[in-house]
Amino acid sequence: MRDYAREMAGRTAFIKDVLASSGAKGLVFANSGGKDCVLAGALCKAACEDTVGLIMPCGTKANYGRDMEDGLKAAARFGIETRVVDLTAAKDEVVKALGGADRLKGLASANIAPRLRMTAMYAVANGEGRLVCGTGNRSERYMGYFTMWGDGAYDFNPIGDLTVTEVYEFLRFLNAPASVIDKPPSAGLYEGQTDEGEMGVTYASIDALLLNGATDEASQRIIAGRHASSGHKRRMPLIYGNLAENQLYHYRKD
Repeated sequence: MRDYAREMAGRTAFIKDVLASSGAKGLVFANSGGKDCVLAGALCKAACEDTVGLIMPCGTKANYGRDMEDGLKAAARFGIETRVVDLTAAKDEVVKALGGADRLKGLASANIAPRLRMTAMYAVANGEGRLVCGTGNRSERYMGYFTMWGDGAYDFNPIGDLTVTEVYEFLRFLNAPASVIDKPPSAGLYEGQTDEGEMGVTYASIDALLLNGATDEASQRIIAGRHASSGHKRRMPLIYGNLAENQLYHYRKD
């Protein structure tokens, strides 16, 4: 296991440096009650007393139940100020304005929620002189398992180099609530959704490839395919004239 006491010191120092160089006064992050948000929030609080976690339910029952409960437990454990911002009505209005649910299906509808959350976080950040903390991990990023301009938008990310395996180890080191560690990873974008079910591969397989260079053949095919198809999500947008930056990628609509 990694030396997470040393990790804690290094990552909080990183956050303090980012904050000091920005001129901002505090931090804000999305507290979904999930593993990544809990770890990122704990690190932010250790680095900056003025840290706020936003719990932002948006449509699904889990957002109002298990996710909110875990978010509140984690906030209490680490002494983090919490605000609940209910975005369900806002999402309903966006869907209505765009022609209704019949015209927005699948990811077109599901991705509205993380993009509304991004909007809410940046509104709070701009209004209160805060930086937005990202909460995505290395495994998700490699798979492209995040929403462009949603949870993929932030000012800094203190856990983006950690695999899911390492995130769980870090949470155990911090004595995070067991309910956060034990529940299946889920973005909570629709009822019954789980990360591994949607990707078609386990985090254990993804992390085996990232950490050890190998996994089973079937998983490796899925991982390679998803990584290749999501390259556009891990770079800045295409700009006319920037041939060197643009030539390796193709534009996709997700």
